[in-house]
Amino acid sequence: MCHGDERGLRLPPAIAPIQVVVLVIRNEPDVRAAADQLARDLRAAGVRAELDDRTDVSFGRRAIDWEIKGVPLRVEVGPRDLANGEITLVRRDLATKENMALGGLAGRIPALLTSIQSEMLTAARASREARTIDVSTLEEAQEAAASGFARIPWANVGLEGENTLRAATVTVRCLQGADGGLPVGDADAGAVAYVARAY
Repeated sequence: MCHGDERGLRLPPAIAPIQVVVLVIRNEPDVRAAADQLARDLRAAGVRAELDDRTDVSFGRRAIDWEIKGVPLRVEVGPRDLANGEITLVRRDLATKENMALGGLAGRIPALLTSIQSEMLTAARASREARTIDVSTLEEAQEAAASGFARIPWANVGLEGENTLRAATVTVRCLQGADGGLPVGDADAGAVAYVARAY
């Protein structure tokens, strides 16, 4: 909510520890070789990629495992697609599958990861803003916090107000200066408090 990225700092593309997983669909030499080469090409392009060639584990189990780990992109390499010079690309953010040409894929992935990160950040900011209400009293802040966030002048809260909010299971999540940066201190005249329910 009060992160520095809003003041123009760039976030790294797809901050997930593993950005792409390349899954071998069937234990066939050509499939394994293509998947291994793609994983190496992705790493050479600066992508944090993993090769999953555990064909002794069901494909569905492996796919779910990588979903749970939050990997943004899954590349499925199977014999039928490979015969057509293609792979299947699965985007976790959109839950979509798409056939793409294998040739040059590693060079296109970094831009796609950057796009995914940007789209998700934009959507998160829009969601946050849609759920944030400007208020001026502690009572209004408590009411707004029931379903989202409240933005209230820190001068209207103070340390005593924090205790009042805490009694209603609402806490100050962060303070923001008038310029959108960190406030100079509790006495910063333009500081704004963001409050939300504590769970």
